[in-house]
Amino acid sequence: MAWFKRTDKGIQTPTEAKRDTPKGLWYKSPTGKIIETEELEKNFFVSPEDGYHVRIGSNEYFDILFDDNKFKELDKKITSKDPLKFSDKKKYTDRLKAAQDKTMLKDAVRTAVGKSKGKDLVIACMDFRFIGGSMGSVVGEKIARAADYALKHKTPFMIISKSGGARMMEAALSLMQLAKTSAKLAQLADAGIPYISLCTDPTTGGTTASFAMLGDINISEPGALIGFAGPRVVRDTTGKELPDGFQTAEFVLEHGFLDFITHRQDLKNQVNKYIDLISNQELRL
Repeated sequence: MAWFKRTDKGIQTPTEAKRDTPKGLWYKSPTGKIIETEELEKNFFVSPEDGYHVRIGSNEYFDILFDDNKFKELDKKITSKDPLKFSDKKKYTDRLKAAQDKTMLKDAVRTAVGKSKGKDLVIACMDFRFIGGSMGSVVGEKIARAADYALKHKTPFMIISKSGGARMMEAALSLMQLAKTSAKLAQLADAGIPYISLCTDPTTGGTTASFAMLGDINISEPGALIGFAGPRVVRDTTGKELPDGFQTAEFVLEHGFLDFITHRQDLKNQVNKYIDLISNQELRL
């Protein structure tokens, strides 16, 4: 028998069952600002008081960028294999299965084509929820195939990066995707097809060393972490204190690696404005 039991008027309420509000009804930003999740969603998942951009995935970005959230997903059934038979505390195959069950995704990127302000746009969007958005063979293959689709149909291409870098469970096979995706983007450049790179929080490791920094324009959301190695690794390696805001989007912009930073609510207009300008087309309102 428990040493304490609430028995007032016959009511017995377990501690874990007592909540002031239902879980998920409110969101608290890192600066302590609190907002209703419904209001947060209406505001493009941006905290209105401090402008904090909450991490979102492909579902939300497709909804923001595609007209009426209508699109055709490309190569959606491709899944990763385990040619190296990798295992640490868990088998790689078990990690993949767990990630797929938890996220309902096949891998860390989804690719799709649809109308954005009335014109076709191909988008490859990474999902950080799937093994930290790590880039394995499937991620590289799907981005390459999406680039091929854009090349064949002469359609602007956009990659939304949100990744911790290469997937260590695939070792050199993962690193090969850097060259593979970069080669495909070079083909788009040769054909004069616009490529837009959006760096979101976080964009690090191999993604930064390849397609994330190869856009005709490289843009970002406010406050996003962008870099190769993380701040702690850089500090420990160099033995020096890092400047304020190191590896934030604002710091990267100041040092010339980004073209501009855009608020999420302006993203669709900004992307299509650039496409119209580079294509010498009349600006869409």
